[in-house]
Amino acid sequence: MPAAAAAAAPPNPNVLQLAPRLRGLVSFPSSYSSSSPFSNRLRLPRAASMSAEARVPVAPPAHPTYDLKAVINLALSEDAGDRGDVSCLATIPSDVKAEATFIAKEDGVVAGISLADMIFKQVDPSLKVEWFESDGNYVHKGLQFGRVYGCARNIIVAERVVLNFMQRMSGIATMTKAMADAAHPACILETRKTAPGLRLVDKWAVLIGGGKNHRIGLFDMVMIKDNHISVAGGITNAMKFVDRFLAKEKLALPVEVETRTLQEVKDLLEYAAENNTSLTRIMLDNMVVPLGNGDIDVSMLKDAVELINGRFETEASGNVTIDTVKKIGETGVTYISSGALTHSVKALDISLKIDTELALQVGRRTNRA
Repeated sequence: MPAAAAAAAPPNPNVLQLAPRLRGLVSFPSSYSSSSPFSNRLRLPRAASMSAEARVPVAPPAHPTYDLKAVINLALSEDAGDRGDVSCLATIPSDVKAEATFIAKEDGVVAGISLADMIFKQVDPSLKVEWFESDGNYVHKGLQFGRVYGCARNIIVAERVVLNFMQRMSGIATMTKAMADAAHPACILETRKTAPGLRLVDKWAVLIGGGKNHRIGLFDMVMIKDNHISVAGGITNAMKFVDRFLAKEKLALPVEVETRTLQEVKDLLEYAAENNTSLTRIMLDNMVVPLGNGDIDVSMLKDAVELINGRFETEASGNVTIDTVKKIGETGVTYISSGALTHSVKALDISLKIDTELALQVGRRTNRA
C-alpha cells in the first residue's frame, strides 16, 4: 500500500471485516479533500441542476430486532466473498477518483435514496453523494437524479448493492403509488409476503410510495386467520380466546379477524355486541369475485361493509390488482391489502454510470434513456 494511502483515515471497519482483502479497496491519497479538485478524478460532464420536489424523508418502519446495517453488511459480504472485488483490484489504482451518475432507465417513483446513503457510508464514509430528487419523487426515463464521487474502487464496490436495493424499492413504490391513487378513499396496505430478510426494506418502500404498513410481523398485531379459526373451533371461539389472552397478558394490541363468509361476519358482530372485545378490524377475504369478462363482482364485499356499518375498520383482501383496486375502493372499505405490492414486483430499471454520455447513448439506442 502506498505511504500516502496508509496515512489516510481508515474506512468503516465493518466493511473491512467482510473480506480481508477489501482493505485494499478503500485507500485515499493524503492530499484528497472534499473541497479541493481531484487531481486523479475522472472528469466527466455533470448533470444539469434540477429542482426536485421537496419531501420530508420517510423513515423505515420500527422493529424491535431488525438490524438494517447488518442487512447491508450481508449484501456487501455476498459480493466481497473472501477476496474483495478482484476486478477493481486488477484494473483500478487505489488512488483514482471518479464521479458516477444515477440514471433512471424508465419512468417511476424513486425509492431507496436514504438507504443508498447508508450503503455508501458503510462502504466508505469519504464518498460524497448528491441527490437531485427525493424518495417518493417521480422520475422519467433518462433523468440523471444523483451522483457520487470519491474513490473509484469503492463506488464500484457499492454500485450493485445500492442498485439492487434501489431498483426493488422503486418498483414497490411505483406500484404502491399507482394502487394508492386508484384505491382512494381506501388506504392501500402491503402484507407479510415480502422477500425473506428484506421485510423492513420492502415495507419502507410501500411507505415511500404512499401506502400504509400492515402488521410488521407476528408480534405487533393479533391477526386471526382461517387456520387459527379452524383449530379454535370457529370464529367466535377464536375471538373469545384472543380476548382472554390479551387480558391475562395485559397486552394492548390491535386485533384483526379474517372472515370468509357473510355468516362469519354476522357471528363476529354478534359476539362483539355481547362482549367487551379487543376487536379492531375485520378482514373481508376473497369477497371480490372475478368474472369471466375480466370484471369483478363486489356485491358480497358491499354487503359485508354494510353489515359492519362503521363499527370496526374493514379490510378487503384477495383478487386485488391495479385493474380491480378502484372498484374495490368504492365499496366503502377502510383498507385494501395486496401481496402483489411486494411478492411479485417488477424492479424499476436504474443505472449508476461513470461515463454518463456513453451510457445515455447506449440507453437511447436501446430505448432505455
